[in-house]
Amino acid sequence: MDDQNKNLILATALSFIVILAWFILFPPEEPVVDPNAPAVTQTAGTAAPGQAVTPPAAGAPAAATAAEPAPSPAATAPRVAIETPRLAGALSLLGGRIDTLSLSDYNETLEPDSGKVSLLSPVSAEKPYYALYGWAPAGDLGYEDVPGANTLWTLERGETLTPDSPVTLKWDNGKGLTFRRTVAVDENYLFTVTQSVENATGAPVRMAPYGIVARHGEPETAGFYVLHEGVVRQSDKELEEIKYKDMPDMDFVDREAARAEVVQVEANGWIGFTDKYWMTTLIPSPGQAFTSVVKYVSGADIYQVETRLPVIEVAAGGSAQTETMLFAGAKEWETIRHYQNDTGIFRFIDSIDWGIFFFLTKPIFSMLHWLHGFIGNMGWSIIALTFVIKAVLFPLAYKSYSSMAKMKELQPRMEKLKEEAGGDRQKLQQAMMELYKKEKVNPASGCLPILLQIPIFFSLYKVIFVTIELRQAAWIGWIQDLSAPDPSSIINLFGLLPYAVPDLGAFQLISLGVLPILLGISMYLQQKLNPAPTDPAQAMVFAWMPWVFMFMLGKFASGLVLYWIANNTITFTQQYLIMRSHGFKPDVFGNIRSSFRKKSKSDKK
Repeated sequence: MDDQNKNLILATALSFIVILAWFILFPPEEPVVDPNAPAVTQTAGTAAPGQAVTPPAAGAPAAATAAEPAPSPAATAPRVAIETPRLAGALSLLGGRIDTLSLSDYNETLEPDSGKVSLLSPVSAEKPYYALYGWAPAGDLGYEDVPGANTLWTLERGETLTPDSPVTLKWDNGKGLTFRRTVAVDENYLFTVTQSVENATGAPVRMAPYGIVARHGEPETAGFYVLHEGVVRQSDKELEEIKYKDMPDMDFVDREAARAEVVQVEANGWIGFTDKYWMTTLIPSPGQAFTSVVKYVSGADIYQVETRLPVIEVAAGGSAQTETMLFAGAKEWETIRHYQNDTGIFRFIDSIDWGIFFFLTKPIFSMLHWLHGFIGNMGWSIIALTFVIKAVLFPLAYKSYSSMAKMKELQPRMEKLKEEAGGDRQKLQQAMMELYKKEKVNPASGCLPILLQIPIFFSLYKVIFVTIELRQAAWIGWIQDLSAPDPSSIINLFGLLPYAVPDLGAFQLISLGVLPILLGISMYLQQKLNPAPTDPAQAMVFAWMPWVFMFMLGKFASGLVLYWIANNTITFTQQYLIMRSHGFKPDVFGNIRSSFRKKSKSDKK
């Protein structure tokens, strides 16, 4: 076996092994729970100055406190409509919860009559998911003296929450404290919640504002290890991800036997729940210190995140207010980047799951987004991105393919060295190394382009899988969702036969579409730039490799398969032209005919 074939076999095997290892054996790193994380141990009436106080549980009725009884399930409360260009929903005056929200720009499926994506839902729903705010008591106050999850507010100002008309809620505790909550929303997905209190009791009072996002029951997730779904939080410079399944096992026990993980944030941070494409995040004002809490209430099966701001003292006859933000919407790169750059939300762009290759996924997506803005079609943008990547790697590719062409030129001299060395392998290796050094040829350079393509391939896969910009993005004809597999199938002759493709379960891979078949053909043609190895075992590996990859990638996102086809096509063209420029003319069709003749002879034997 010559060194040319050794390198090609090695590169192919390495790419195959790494792809399998990545998608089967190596999920993202598990979040590490810090056992020394500071715990909130103060209860109502015992908080030290400046320390956060534990708010009451969000759940109703199962997790309601004795001092704050839950309403009956049949109880209803007035609601305030939310109407923006991109959101529709309602705010309940019971607790002032933002508990009904749908995304006007996104449908559940590609079907024209499918409903809009629902993000938040009230306590009466099957899977409640909502945001609420309140004050936790300190000093001599009790939970009945401050508004909480089950406080019935009155609407003081405004009728419908829109970008041009905020609403203000009011509650008087009957003991000299008057609370107000003003909720505003922008044209995208950011709510601003301003909480204020006026003290007419004649004595100073102490309390702490908080925000909560609660999910009742574990939500349905994609369950794919390449994607994080669960809690995501930024605590100063540390980004942490916690899966739903890990929340019941957290170390610290908070009020009401809730499992919790508590982190003190000095200046900048946020915390929330992230789904594949959607997110609900609590965001204190930039520069605000707060306590970031991840909590699981076992008795009520509630997954909860909290931001607990420090205790404040309101002087007699005085007032105080605090302002926080709530992001509830789609994880659009441009929108989130705007909130990071223009609103000052620290590292908010990292709420998108960029993965361990973030140093590649971020620039790759930025380039793809720019190309899409210029071209207007995500499929053609992926093809254009492939050209950009190949242009960046062209110097290395040129050196590699030039080296491969020189190896072809040296083939007769290498055969002569083999004859002279006979069975002395050490002598043959020394002679070949001297030949490589004299002719300035690196036999391993042919592997480099393939090896460099592996992290790029993984990064683009991550981009296509997790970014909402690829969701339901059309290319041409039958490809109406580049984030989904090719829907065409060989079983019904790609739509020519008048019946739908049945669900084949575990055998779904045999239902290949047009793009996976084109992928196999492109790999096959690229392989035929060189004659088949003379060794039968090597020839068999090469013969099967394109079709193995075709089936292995057949049910991947069609955008990724499209990139791979474009990459193979450009690589084929580059290699062909470079080899021609070095005086070696690849005989693609001759190599194909030769492989069929060898197969025919093998069958006869």
